[in-house]
Amino acid sequence: MVDGVIFDAFGTLLEIRNRQNPFRRLLRLGSQQGRTASSDDIRWIMAHSRGLEETASAFGIKLEPIQLFELQSTLDRELESIKCFDDALPAIERLQEHGIKVGVCSNLAGPYCSKVRSLLPGLNAYALSAETGVLKPDREMYRSVCAMLDTFPGQVMGSGTAQVLMIGDSKRCDELGPRPFGIVGHHLDRKGAGRFQSLIEFTSAITEASQ
Repeated sequence: MVDGVIFDAFGTLLEIRNRQNPFRRLLRLGSQQGRTASSDDIRWIMAHSRGLEETASAFGIKLEPIQLFELQSTLDRELESIKCFDDALPAIERLQEHGIKVGVCSNLAGPYCSKVRSLLPGLNAYALSAETGVLKPDREMYRSVCAMLDTFPGQVMGSGTAQVLMIGDSKRCDELGPRPFGIVGHHLDRKGAGRFQSLIEFTSAITEASQ
């Protein structure tokens, strides 16, 4: 039986309709000031619950008041544009009606955490990288969300014992990444190339199999 289902957030449950990339803009300002960008910058941002001003300070980027205001405005516009996909809440509700615990597991910067919680209320687990300090596909991220769900993955499919499933738009993080931890990962391809093109298809497969 399926004991828990883990969803990725952005690209799976939620979409950003007006991308502004405020943190990347911040990094570009740093480059203009002579700071050498690192491939780990974005990972650091998503592993720490910091706002724009705190991130700038941590990276040694100097911001004039007008620059901070403009960056914060872009962040606010992006946050305001985040909406649930049409199939997100119905899919979650369907699982909950069948007694299946639901969690979200996502790599994201600190300011996005409260938005995820407000748009997706009442879940059993919120494993958000800015709060956990680790990112997918780190094994610790999957361990954290399973601990929040109070479930243990790794049982054999079809054995009648509890299973934990995950789905998201990243093959690396949501399909392949959780498998070594015992979570059965699936890829969501909204463009129609994969097995699951919508969350309704995914949750229908789960609930029909449990009947």
